[in-house]
Amino acid sequence: MSGKESRYVHYRSRSVAIVIRGGKILMERVFCFGREFHTVPGGGIEEGETPEQAVLRELKEECGLDGTIVRPLAVQHKSGGSAEYSFEVRIPDDQEPVTGYDPEETAGDPPLKEVLWMNLEEISERDRAFLWFYGLISVDGFFDRIRSWGDEISYPSPPPRDGGRPAE
Repeated sequence: MSGKESRYVHYRSRSVAIVIRGGKILMERVFCFGREFHTVPGGGIEEGETPEQAVLRELKEECGLDGTIVRPLAVQHKSGGSAEYSFEVRIPDDQEPVTGYDPEETAGDPPLKEVLWMNLEEISERDRAFLWFYGLISVDGFFDRIRSWGDEISYPSPPPRDGGRPAE
């Protein structure tokens, strides 16, 4: 396995939280692997911890929120035997997220930069793909949003037609 491929392999299982409020998704702006992207709160499952315990701990560490699991959404099995669990999580209406920390990272330049509420349309298509992977399609309201989309290809651009010449 090349170095580029190995950095995407999760050697331990992880849990992530899908938190929705007012149609917006709780997201984290992170800088990792040399680029910035948006993702949902979550992280590695510690020894002796269940995926459910891990997702609530990660939500508290990274966003300062106390959550309750509504239901599991998806389990993705990874190479090496690990898995990634996603859960729909509810938080109390009176709690607001704050940018927390990852205790496994150094304090100098942590990858977690900000937590924020985002509309689906504010999230890049690349980062949205991970939301569908985590099971967002089964959260109330999101399947209907997908059904409302047109058939246009917006990103990435379709491949050129007719011998490599761009379509006119």
